[in-house]
Amino acid sequence: MNKKLAIMTAALCVAAMGTAANAEESKGTIGVAMPTQDLQRWNQDGENMKASLEEKGYTVDLQYAGNDVQTQVSQVENMIANGDDLLVVASIEGDSLGTVLASAKEAGIPVIAYDRLIMNTDAVSYYATFDNYLVGKTQGEYIVEALDLENAEGPFNLELVTGDPGDNNVNFFFGGAMDVLQPYIDEGKLVVPSGQMTKDEVATANWDTATAQSRFENILSSYYADGTNLDAVLASNDSTALGVINALAANYTGEYPVITGQDCDVANVPHIVDGTQGMSVFKDTRTLAAQVVEMVDAIMTDAEVPVNDTESYDNGTGVIPTYLCEPTAVTAENYQEMLIDSGYYTEDQIK
Repeated sequence: MNKKLAIMTAALCVAAMGTAANAEESKGTIGVAMPTQDLQRWNQDGENMKASLEEKGYTVDLQYAGNDVQTQVSQVENMIANGDDLLVVASIEGDSLGTVLASAKEAGIPVIAYDRLIMNTDAVSYYATFDNYLVGKTQGEYIVEALDLENAEGPFNLELVTGDPGDNNVNFFFGGAMDVLQPYIDEGKLVVPSGQMTKDEVATANWDTATAQSRFENILSSYYADGTNLDAVLASNDSTALGVINALAANYTGEYPVITGQDCDVANVPHIVDGTQGMSVFKDTRTLAAQVVEMVDAIMTDAEVPVNDTESYDNGTGVIPTYLCEPTAVTAENYQEMLIDSGYYTEDQIK
């Protein structure tokens, strides 16, 4: 009996040591809340971050909310209740998480707002995104160059399509582009036949392709059915650009316009290659995910958190320390280098 008891005791000790070792293997649990799997870029963001965090020894609780605000609120509540050590949140609506994140702050859980600034809460510790004003500026500059607005007399017809009104980034995308284009509108070189020019008028709920397509079909039937040419479309991202492209294919017979986009979605790259979409602003989600992993690791190890902007992003409670990654314009001329040679896509994916 004594020998048997000794063996059982030794086994229990080994099991306990194994449990402790397993606990030590994880440096902590990171909750990652993404808005939806309906847009390709969020799948890439979530999976890239999960893989990188796990490589560094963290346990990752990755959740997608299906673009439903209450689902995201519930997911974040569960992350807090489960004792996650840090939250990375790409919000569906910038104003929807204040109450639940107050609980995170009370529990001492740091929060990094991912790509979309979370508004009107002092629970946000840091923000990581691309330079979204530069995204819009790059789109506007592409239209200026493509239409040769510096030299051409015009007028050229322009229509505007931006994203979800609850996404704070829209202010930067649309603002950056309009800062470039507005002087040409004021001068009369650019004309918006629909008259739809304010952010609210040109918004697209949930950045949805079908919603953008429906609105643009109405614009085409109302203002271009008589043969009027459409020269350019400022589309703030690729899902809305795809809606524009679909509407044009079904309802437009004039000269094909210049169309902008953002994200280099796999569905849009063939359009960039064949010229039915002029450009897309490439935001390499691997870069952003890697930067957030560095920020997470710095917070978790009490090191200095890398930021490069402490002035631009006020969420209503104060300026949030931010790291801005730089975007790049992708066209038919450089897509091979930027998207294929870099390993972001394979040739087969964009056929």
